[in-house]
Amino acid sequence: MDFRTACEETKTGICLLQDGNQEPFKVRLHLAKDILMIQEQDVICVSGEPFYSGERTVTIRRQTVGGFGLSIKGGAEHNIPVVISKISKEQRAELSGLLFIGDAILQINGINVRKCRHEEVVQVLRNAGEEVNLTVSFLKRAPAFLKLPLNEDCACAPSDQSSGTSSPLCDSGLHLNYHPNNTDTLSCSSWPTSPGLRWEKRWCDLRLIPLLHSRFSQYVPGTDLSRQNAFQVIAVDGVCSGIIQCLSAEDCIDWLQAIATNISNLTKHNDSDLLDQRKHCFTVQSESGEDLYFSVELDSDLAQWERAFQTATFLEVERIQCKTYACVLESHLMGLTIDFSTGFICFDGATKAVLWRYKFSQLKGSSDDGKSKIKFLFQNPDTKQIEAKELEFSNLFAVLHCIHSFFAAKVACLDPLFLGNQAAASAAPSSATTSKAKYTT
Repeated sequence: MDFRTACEETKTGICLLQDGNQEPFKVRLHLAKDILMIQEQDVICVSGEPFYSGERTVTIRRQTVGGFGLSIKGGAEHNIPVVISKISKEQRAELSGLLFIGDAILQINGINVRKCRHEEVVQVLRNAGEEVNLTVSFLKRAPAFLKLPLNEDCACAPSDQSSGTSSPLCDSGLHLNYHPNNTDTLSCSSWPTSPGLRWEKRWCDLRLIPLLHSRFSQYVPGTDLSRQNAFQVIAVDGVCSGIIQCLSAEDCIDWLQAIATNISNLTKHNDSDLLDQRKHCFTVQSESGEDLYFSVELDSDLAQWERAFQTATFLEVERIQCKTYACVLESHLMGLTIDFSTGFICFDGATKAVLWRYKFSQLKGSSDDGKSKIKFLFQNPDTKQIEAKELEFSNLFAVLHCIHSFFAAKVACLDPLFLGNQAAASAAPSSATTSKAKYTT
């Protein structure tokens, strides 16, 4: 069956990303069949071979009507530089490839304004003269509270009216210093300090999350607290997406369903390709009976994993010492305890009275019906006769695995070389055979 069909999800959308202790910022998610791409906006030079630059210097002139034709937000009071939030329609064509919404203003005519408050920057621009050199750098992770548009289509209307006031979270128009005597017919011209360079705002990869065997969660790690409309995706190698905040509950559900579909399809497709072809593979079977398949590159790796599983099982048996399961004998509720020191003990569930007990060495055989019943064949130490005991369990598989683990741990305890011999035996298959092993948890 081909899982690379219409059931795969491809999806693109805008979300917020919380990365560490930073303020959430806008990112674009692009979901492909085998990868989740998290992208942030950046400005790159495209006039030659594309490259990134931390800073650009642009010279602009004040227009007769509309001033600089820019609006700004932000400031040091919010721990960010002042940022260009709008560009007027008249200036947009002239500034195309030079200035962008989201550019942080770092210097004005050589004056460092990185750590200036919003009103201070406005005052510097008011008094900057007719021609201004702006040193800018695109603020890739602009905090979401600035509410900057993602493209250049959001423009401010030019005006020759000065507001006289400004606010760091509202657009402050830079037409605040209108000069009626300015008759410069070239007042709209703008150019970069380095002629010939052209810049574009593009979505650039911030993080790539492979979806094969990845997982996602809405919960805060280590708690049962679910994040509202948010989740994170963790790759098999531990790379984390960060906290992705969706704009609505419906949007969050759509993303989770799409990502889950692609992860599921990849896993199924991978297993169907490799299940019977991998040379050094093993399965881990859970208590519910589900098989989880793994593979390694070398015989020695497989032997090492087998030894590790055996050692972990034996150490756990020595730690817990005994395990009790509820069971039924002739319609009566009973309990069967498997004890590392004494063996098998069956007792009445109500009175706790012991009905019978046998050592591990007295178990001469057993069988089960594959559903719920186990028949034990014990040898009476006095008569040497075989005594059959049949019990019914609700979790047959777990009981059988527990008995096997206790027996193996008993042998390992008596023979310290048992583990080494088992691993060596597993690591020596013939070159023509496939190494396979199966374990249970």
